[in-house]
Amino acid sequence: MKSVDDGIDFVEVSALRLGMYVELDVGWLAHPFPTGSFKLTSSKQVDTIRGLGLQRVRVNAAKSVPEPSPVSTIVVDTQTLARSEAAQRDAVARRERAEQLAAQQRSLVVCERRFGDAIRQYRKTLELIPSQPMAATEQCQAMVEGFVGEMLAEGESAIRLLSEAAGDKSSMHPVNVAIVSLLLGKAMGLEKSELNDLGMAAFLHDVGKAQLPDRVRWLEENFSTAEYKLYQEHVAFSVQVGKSMELPTGALLAIAQHHELTDGSGFPSRLKGETMTRGARILALVNRYDNLCNPSRPAAAMTPHESLSMIFAQQKTRFDAGVLSAFIRMMGVYPPGSVVQLVDERYAMVVSVNSARPLKPRVLVHEVGVSRHEALILDLEHAPHIGIRRSLKPAALPSAASDFLAPRQRVTYFFESVVDSQMGVIA
Repeated sequence: MKSVDDGIDFVEVSALRLGMYVELDVGWLAHPFPTGSFKLTSSKQVDTIRGLGLQRVRVNAAKSVPEPSPVSTIVVDTQTLARSEAAQRDAVARRERAEQLAAQQRSLVVCERRFGDAIRQYRKTLELIPSQPMAATEQCQAMVEGFVGEMLAEGESAIRLLSEAAGDKSSMHPVNVAIVSLLLGKAMGLEKSELNDLGMAAFLHDVGKAQLPDRVRWLEENFSTAEYKLYQEHVAFSVQVGKSMELPTGALLAIAQHHELTDGSGFPSRLKGETMTRGARILALVNRYDNLCNPSRPAAAMTPHESLSMIFAQQKTRFDAGVLSAFIRMMGVYPPGSVVQLVDERYAMVVSVNSARPLKPRVLVHEVGVSRHEALILDLEHAPHIGIRRSLKPAALPSAASDFLAPRQRVTYFFESVVDSQMGVIA
């Protein structure tokens, strides 16, 4: 389009559009229009002008209100389509996130419900033992065999951190120890019958404490010699209860030896190394770990990472080397419940560890602007650019991160299949 004077342009006939004001530069007998100057209002007019054989015509820009060109229309349509597609993608992403959050919550609820069922079973067992010991045995066996069957059938298992669980240490401790002992036994290749005996021993190892005075049921550093001796008697009491329940020999031996240590410093018999059963060596380690994480005084609690580090650095001669090595491989350097800082400076809590691939746990990350109930779990196994820089005590967290992560006063675990544990996990 070439300008010839102010407001007047020559326009190629192929570029004419509705709304242009044309001034035909031909005689009135050479065209069929009433006048030679008019605004194009129909495509028929455009076609007629193009049929006159003209190459270009004058257009008065001041009087023209041209409609958008086909190219402009295409651009507008493309932009509209792009916005529509973006809105659809956002809607799909929101729906997928909602589904992941729901699946994540369902998985946690199932684990917490089953942990609660196990706590109730323990309390019921204590009530049944004096009058119906065999009924107590039958119910415990059904529960333990169910756990063992699931663990063996589901392939890889994940160790799942639970929310702050209701209940006191006396009922939470045996459930914690039973679950972790069974997972460790599975990782070490114990046969089904051995796992059943280990599960029964772990679940019932402290039943004899019901016969102790309250003040000595949990070991304290300030115990007098008499109090410490009285505390040690819970092992013999637990064995007596186990015999009344007619527990298998493997379970009874593990109960009798769950405070023995491989260096001979344990009690009551000061056994060493191979004189302890494999079940007892597993139970002794897991029992110690849980007592460090969940002491009778919560203020004295160590984080799971600290507990594992302390056992390895200061007490590894007390525990079977193979069992301790398998335990570290299963739990990872940062067991569930550990509070950590990632390499990108964000704070997080380890909530799940695949017991077969523990080096990259799943973490709940503190995200500014995201509520805890809307946060998805981050799977570090599928996020190679993100790692854990360090572990830290909950008290060292900034207040916002502490409120978001809500570190547990009591660390409680359950298990789930790896497939279930990955529901709601983002990479």
